[in-house]
Formats: sequence, C-alpha cells, structure tokens
Amino acid sequence: MADGVLPMLTRLRRNGVHLAVFLLGAWAWAGGLLPGLIEKWDDIAFLGWQHIELVAVSGGAAILFGVPLGVLLTRPRFRRLGDMALQLLNVGATIPTLAVLALAMSLLGIGNGSAIFALFVASLLPIVSNTMAGLRAVPPHLLEAARGMGLSARHTLLQVELPNSLFVIYTGIRTALAINVGTVPLAFLIGGGGLGELIFTGIALNEFGTMLAGAIPTALLAVLIDFIMAQLQFWTIPRGVNPLR
Repeated sequence: MADGVLPMLTRLRRNGVHLAVFLLGAWAWAGGLLPGLIEKWDDIAFLGWQHIELVAVSGGAAILFGVPLGVLLTRPRFRRLGDMALQLLNVGATIPTLAVLALAMSLLGIGNGSAIFALFVASLLPIVSNTMAGLRAVPPHLLEAARGMGLSARHTLLQVELPNSLFVIYTGIRTALAINVGTVPLAFLIGGGGLGELIFTGIALNEFGTMLAGAIPTALLAVLIDFIMAQLQFWTIPRGVNPLR
C-alpha cells in the first residue's frame, strides 16, 4: 500500500503546483498585471539588458579582484594583514548603499561608471571573506601531505587548497551576485539605468503596475543568476570535495 501512496502524493503535489500557477496567472490577468507587463515589454527588455550589463561588469570585476585578493591575504607573507583587511571591508559594508552611490557620483560623476564602482564595492566583501574562509578551512593534514610529496607552494595552492575551498568560494560569489542584482535598481538614482527606472518611476507616479514591471523582472533575474551559479557550483567542483555530489 505504501508503494501506491507515494506516487499518488507526488501526483497530488504536482497537480497542486499546476493549479496554484494557473490561479496566480488568472489573478494577475484579471487584476491587469499581466496586460500591464506585456504593454511595457519593450521597456522591460531594454532596461533589463542594462541591468544585466551592470551586474555582469561590476560582479565580474568583484570576482576577478576579490578572489585573488582573498588568496593573497591567506599567504604566509600577508597573513597578518588578512584580519585587518576584513575589518576594513566590514566597515565599508556597513556604509549604506545610497551613501556609497553618492560618494561614487561625487568622485566619478553621473552615469554607469559611478554605478559600477559602487556595485563593485558592495559585492566585494562576501567574495573576499569566503575565499579566505575556504582556504583557511583546508584540513592541515592535506597541506602536510602535499609538502611531504614535494609540491611547491604554487602547486599546493592550485592542486590542494583551491579545489578544497571552491565550494565556500562559490557560496561567497552567489551571495555577492544576489546582493548585486538587488542593489542595481538604486543605480537609476545616479544615472546608471537598469530596471530601477521602472521601479522608481512607479513609486513617483503611484503606479503599482509600473513598479511591478521593474520589481518582478529584478526578482526573476536574481533567481535565474542564483540557479546558474548553483549549477556551476554543482558541476565544476570535483566530486570528491563537493558535498552536494
């Protein structure tokens, strides 16, 4: 009997999900939300592409800078500076994002450059801190075994430390990109573009549909990027050191 109950529960759950999606779509159509989104589709596509560009450039720069910086701060020569650097990054992270945007605008002017700089700063802390945490958590006996095999410091880093810390590093990158996607709408305030233009226009004009036309794609983009990073985390980390496989 138990063998027949489980498939039945699975079908009921699947049908319940389909029903919920249908009812949600019917409610959105009847309330005018879906027609409003369709009507603003050109704006959503144009501003959504700007949003993706800002995330890609600022997030990519944060990854390319943050991961090597985290690696450098765990090396014996710079290890004493690691905690100090983290404290500085933590202090920077406590500064409100709007203040960082205002500072970037005062230094670099209005436009994409100041927005990318502010987003880069906002995304840096999780990447650096997780890189350092992952490398520091590598079991000492693995490092001793690498030294016993005659591996150089560079080969130990590439063949032992990084593979064993990749999962934690990926987690920091996923966190940073989630923060980045959610912060990009504020770039509109300093002329950076993105879906924030629809969100803040909707707020200013008290148009709920316009606001959702920016908020919903932003949320979907955050979910999509996190899903892509989760797949990369699952498939690119070797099986022996990947707790998900």
